Amino acid sequence: SFSAGLDLPGRFLFAILTLMTLIANLVFIEEAVYIYRKVPSSKRSIIIWINAAAPVIATTSCIGMWIPRSTMFTDFTAAVFFATVIHKFLLMMIKECGGQKLLLRRFENGRFKISTGPCCCCCLCLPRVRITRRTLFWLKLGTFQFAFLRPVLMFLSIVLWTNGNYTLYNLSPKGAAIWINCFVGVLTIIALWPVGIMFQQVRTLLMCKKIIPKFALYQFILILNHLQAAIINILATQRIIPCAPPLSSSARGAYMTQQLLIMEMFLITLISRVVYRRRYGDLKPPECTAEEAGDHKETP
Repeated sequence: SFSAGLDLPGRFLFAILTLMTLIANLVFIEEAVYIYRKVPSSKRSIIIWINAAAPVIATTSCIGMWIPRSTMFTDFTAAVFFATVIHKFLLMMIKECGGQKLLLRRFENGRFKISTGPCCCCCLCLPRVRITRRTLFWLKLGTFQFAFLRPVLMFLSIVLWTNGNYTLYNLSPKGAAIWINCFVGVLTIIALWPVGIMFQQVRTLLMCKKIIPKFALYQFILILNHLQAAIINILATQRIIPCAPPLSSSARGAYMTQQLLIMEMFLITLISRVVYRRRYGDLKPPECTAEEAGDHKETP
């Protein structure tokens, strides 16, 4: 294997990146134990899922770095896991508002602003949509379709790959990779749209629950895991990243992506621990307390 032939600086880099992955997983386990003890059971699993995104991506990248032939499987695993995290993040925003019933009560006369990214950020003329049980269902369906279809497409890709019809770096129109990747891109945009719509609606209400830094971390993971990897992949296929025997351009691009992701996910794991680690029993800021007190008075 390539890692067996590394020089001393290369081995040192691999050791440091592996240590970062190990520390990220230990930090996540400690955080998961804290969440399990302190967070109400209705939110517990959702918050643990979201916190697991960065350590899982770091782990899959580390495995792909040490075992280059597993890159396709590790990349797909990370992508499928994050597809579920997108759906979980939407559910978390609803849960943080007190659940679907309380959210509908808070915004009973409100309307969703649907002219938001990544689909319709330029379509300012789009009408606002009433916040009802039906619109919430469509928002959930928009993220759920990606969490469901991404594993299906992963399975299809692996079947085609075993048959020799799918090559990860073959982006020619005759190959299956370009069509599957385009379809995944469309599904991703459709899934990100409901999250953006919900965030625009609840960000002021959930300011006291640090929703803006949580959303920023979620966006960073999305950009680094998808956009950064895609850019490096394109540079490698165009030979802008030169080959360095025994590594081809594509293999060097994969190594660069994996090593960058390990460092980035390590930092995001540490920041997530600070953002999500809060005492749920503490008093909330006055604006949240006043709004919740008003809701309690309306409750029969």
